[in-house]
Order: sequence, then C-alpha cells, then structure tokens
Amino acid sequence: MPRWKALPEELDPQVREFAGQLRRLVDRSGLSVAALADATGYSKTSWERYLNGRLLPPQRAVVALAEATGAQPAHLTTLWELAERAWSRDEMRQDVTMEAISVAQARAALGWDADQAEPPAKSARFTKGAKPAAAPGATPLPSVPQQRSTDSPSAADFPEWAAAAGPSPAEPAPQGPARRTRRGRTLMIAAGAAGVALLGGAAFLLFNPGSGTAKKAAASRPAAAPSAKQVLPAGVRCTGAGCVGKDPEAMGCGGAHAITPSRGRAGRAVIEVRYSKVCHTAWARISRAAPGDQATLSAGGHSATARAERNGAAYTPMVEVTGDPAKVAACGTTVAGVKGCSRPVPATPAGAPSEARP
Repeated sequence: MPRWKALPEELDPQVREFAGQLRRLVDRSGLSVAALADATGYSKTSWERYLNGRLLPPQRAVVALAEATGAQPAHLTTLWELAERAWSRDEMRQDVTMEAISVAQARAALGWDADQAEPPAKSARFTKGAKPAAAPGATPLPSVPQQRSTDSPSAADFPEWAAAAGPSPAEPAPQGPARRTRRGRTLMIAAGAAGVALLGGAAFLLFNPGSGTAKKAAASRPAAAPSAKQVLPAGVRCTGAGCVGKDPEAMGCGGAHAITPSRGRAGRAVIEVRYSKVCHTAWARISRAAPGDQATLSAGGHSATARAERNGAAYTPMVEVTGDPAKVAACGTTVAGVKGCSRPVPATPAGAPSEARP
C-alpha cells in the first residue's frame, strides 16, 4: 500500500476531497503508482503529482483511473468538475495577487506613495518660478504672475478650468497652505468631471443622431433568435456548427452528455463513434491501439482524423450531425494496414450509467 504525503494546507476543500478520493480508490485496488501508470498510460511522475495535490489531473486521466480501479466514472468525473472549478478560482486569485504585487513594485521603483493616484508633481509646469518649454514654432504663452506661496494649481493658473467649473465667488481671505491645496484639487476634479460630461454627450450624439430614426431602424429589424448559450447546460460551451473542429472534452460535450451509437474494430484497436445529444456533434475515438493507428470520421461535409498516442488512445475533433447518429460511421486503419469500421450498437437501457469519457 502506498504511503501518501500530507496534502498541502493551502488546497481548496473541493480539491482536497477529490485528491483523497483518488487515494482511496488506489488503496482499495492495491495498485502501486507504477502499476497505475502502466494501466492508465499516464507517467508515474504525473500520478505522484496528481495524488499529492500538486497538480489537477485531466479528465481523461480520471476516467482511466476509474477503469483501472473498477470505480464508476460518472461519480468520479462529477467530483473532478467541482475540483476543477475550485482550482480555476485559486489560479485567478493568485493572478490578481501577483498583478497587485507587480503594480506595488512598479510604484515603489518610480517613487510613488501607495495612496497616490498620480506621480509627484515635479514637472516644470507645476514648479514655482519655472516656465514650460515652448514647442518649436508655437506661440509663447503669456506669463502668470507668481503671487501665492503655494505650488498647487488653481483657477487663476488655468482660466479654462474656471470657465468649465462656473463663475467663482469673490476671493476669500488668505488661508493656510493645506486649504489652498485642497481647493486646487477640487478645481481639478471639477474640471475632469466637466470634461467627462462633454465626452459623454458627444458620444451620445454620435451614436444616437436621432431617436426617431433609431426607433424606426429597431422596428424594421427582425427579432433576434434566442442564443443557444442561454439554454445549454452548465459547462457546455458550443452547439451545432459552432463546435466543428473543436475538442469535445474542452467544450463540455463529452462525459454524461455523450453516447456511443456505433462501435467496431480495426485489428486489436477499438473504433467508436461518440455522439453528443446536447451539442449535436459526433467524433471518433480509438483505444487499445498501437501508436500510429488512426481513426477517421466524416459527417455533415466535415471529416476529422485522430492518431493513437503512446497510451494507445486518441479522439478526433467534433463534426456536426443533423440526422440519425447511428448512421454515422468511423473507420480505423492500423500501422500494419488492417482496416475496420464501426457498426450500430443496441441503445443503452434506461437508467444504465453512461460513459464519462469523450
């Protein structure tokens, strides 16, 4: 019996439960990690990472483990889906944290304070007594008398801001530097708000030149058909023609959503047609094959071919199926030249567990 290492403390509870279930299945089967690698086609190093919680196994590896240990693939893939969502959430949180650390390091390198939205005002434009350099050929700007002891800009420095913010009251009595700085920031915020309002109005006029015309155009357009994504089950990402050429496992069309309407042999290799009733697609699967054996499927004007890998299994991308899936056939050819095609199989009885692989 293998002796497992303690799972990392930072693992999500869903991932921890899934890894523990994999360990229990391996313990009950009496398989060593090396024997498990031979039975599933995944390396010993990969299984050590999967079983120790350092890496989430792919769904195909989980199904292969279920077959090697005699477990129900459907139950195990359900736990895998929960663990995969939790793993994705953890990766997203880690990406956000790393991005925040990078931003903080960049601010520190530039000499910004943590609570500053802009870099320190060290340019000549906002430095007392300094004049901005004029561009070649430009008309020089009139100088502004320096009558205040603060470096913060105000309406007197930028009359266009004062015009956007509205008429200003009479000049109050001299105030402390802190109050004058706050007043300058208020004027800057007001000017920014006025600019945003002007841009918003321009955008509205640009994209809505006339309400009557827009209403007539909307009335003349036919009602849009409901999107297929609104009615697809959770995890399913495409349907019909939108799935052509895509991976059935990545698009969520396999597992509990797929059946095997036909099966055959090419030499020792098993050739199957997998059909998804949700995605309305089919793909060919080859298993128990030698490396280099291949399976090909054609339907709906599209064809796809897969070549067996070192683990003796592979499956093709999807093709769209609009008719009876039992009439879709897949054919295989071994490296020795032996050929064979799939044939319809009896329908799965009601209540029987479905296959969980693509």
